[in-house]
Amino acid sequence: MIRAANTTGDFERAARLRDELVDTLRSRGKIVSPAVEKAFRTVARETFVPPGTPLEEVYAVDRAVVTKTDEHGRSLSSVSATYIQARMIEMADIHPGMAVLEIGSGGYNAALLAEIVGPDGYVVSIDIDSEIVERAGALLSRTGYGGRVSVVHADAEYPVPGFGPFDRTLVTVGAWDIPPAWLDQLVADGVLVVPLRMNGITRTIAFRRDGDHLTSSDAEVAGFVPIQGQGAHTERTFLLPDPNGARLWLQFDSGAPEEIRLLDGVLATESVSVWSGVTIGKGISFADLHLWLAAFLPGFCRISADPGTDLAAKLGKTWFPFGGVVGGSFAYLAVRPAMDDTGVEFGATAHGGRAAAIALVEQIQAWDRAGRHRSPSFGFWPAGSTVPKLPEPSAVLHKRHGAVSISWLPASQNTPIIRPRRVGGVN
Repeated sequence: MIRAANTTGDFERAARLRDELVDTLRSRGKIVSPAVEKAFRTVARETFVPPGTPLEEVYAVDRAVVTKTDEHGRSLSSVSATYIQARMIEMADIHPGMAVLEIGSGGYNAALLAEIVGPDGYVVSIDIDSEIVERAGALLSRTGYGGRVSVVHADAEYPVPGFGPFDRTLVTVGAWDIPPAWLDQLVADGVLVVPLRMNGITRTIAFRRDGDHLTSSDAEVAGFVPIQGQGAHTERTFLLPDPNGARLWLQFDSGAPEEIRLLDGVLATESVSVWSGVTIGKGISFADLHLWLAAFLPGFCRISADPGTDLAAKLGKTWFPFGGVVGGSFAYLAVRPAMDDTGVEFGATAHGGRAAAIALVEQIQAWDRAGRHRSPSFGFWPAGSTVPKLPEPSAVLHKRHGAVSISWLPASQNTPIIRPRRVGGVN
């Protein structure tokens, strides 16, 4: 297996893989502008990843390369998958001469941005981790971008001292909220691209100012490791033991049940499944259903199972890790073969009674009626602004610094393009 380039042959192979990658990104619509194409053909991605990383991994379309982990092996920083880097830069609509803020450092993405803004623009890349800042700065200097990118050790919750305003801001970590500093540093017609977590479900959204609030102009399904510092948001996690000593993990981004003790011993009860009659063909994404459930399902949570359990083995085959809690009943999204085995039917499997399963199925059916053939549009309403009456169906999720609205609008009223993919990582 070829490793990161360190010989003449390796450099030639890296250049060839780089061009092949760009050709693939163009064919899939991830790269659409000549400036972004030129940047991706110019910057050597292999110089920003750990030594010894296979070039096939470096130049994969949808694979992040981890650059730092914590003591438990969880990713703290990575060079993001190329498809989402390209999409975010395209979504930001960056032009030569612009000032761009990158929140979440690593080096490679900042180098791409520097290529696009050119000598008359500038890029500021900030990170809360001093080790990541030092590494990014050293790599940028080594590759000739040290004078074109300022790497700053800072908490993104606050304004970047000595810099701004910015024409564009790209957030390359998962954010739960949009702090005032991000808007204060953005010019009046600026664009903010941010992976925003909404009740546990993330969409990478391009926002533009619209009076006193932000309105989405584009969106992509992609997840990132969560932001650190003052902007961090901790989920509440509850463990449900089964009769064999294994556990289910219920994670609540918000709205955790006050009487969670009602679920004590619930896994010892017989399961019951309720089916919706809503079907989908094999290979068709239903990521938008997850967002609908996050917006409307009472007690919505993400669910995982201990490794080695029967439920863990069936994840992605007969059930998916989203569900809800109603009193002493909890249910998770389930599927079974349908459509002459060319697709599946959605349903819910519950423990502790049918209440949670019925609630989940009702929302599956509501999505099928009112949301399935529409793309969600997003708004952010900073604290002090008033969320108006929104068209149905819409949901409003309250944050520390404001509120996020999600509206499922007819195609004629909606412009965002949702391309279902998912990847972990930051730049």
